[in-house]
Amino acid sequence: MASSLKNLSEYPESGIQNQIKKRYKIGIVVSEWNTEITDKLADAAIKTLKKYKFSQEDIVKKYVPGSFELVLGAKYLIDYALVDAVICLGCVIQGETRHFDFICSAVADGIMKLNIDLDVPISFGVLTTNNMQQAIERAGGKHGNKGEEAAIAVLKMLYLENSLLEEYGSDFDEDEELFEDF
Repeated sequence: MASSLKNLSEYPESGIQNQIKKRYKIGIVVSEWNTEITDKLADAAIKTLKKYKFSQEDIVKKYVPGSFELVLGAKYLIDYALVDAVICLGCVIQGETRHFDFICSAVADGIMKLNIDLDVPISFGVLTTNNMQQAIERAGGKHGNKGEEAAIAVLKMLYLENSLLEEYGSDFDEDEELFEDF
């Protein structure tokens, strides 16, 4: 497995600090299932955001019952808390039934769909491990912390959007009526 070769939270910081040019509100939705892991993921995500000068007022953290509910929790944060990006944090550990496969697939597909449909960066900080030891290793252990990685992912996506808007602008003028020619 590739993750056995390195700490997954090692990433080039290549100017992330200077790339974030405006104030954003970031949502974090955390699964209550396996909280001994998910709380460590959330703590790392918050620590990472604060490292990049996000204040506590810029961060909205909410809990949902399990990983399956992360998708709707993320949508709620976008709809009601008006966040600019969401970090989804969960931990699904393989059991004796196929439940693991269904949950992991549904959560991954749901988060991907929200990214596309809502045009909002939503990161996949959900551990899908074979056992608790693998989860521990990815929640601050020898393989880093997936919460930190998920926070960096949304920051990089926000930067990408900003840089594209600066470079190419937007064709959509919010004051114009859509389809006014029809």
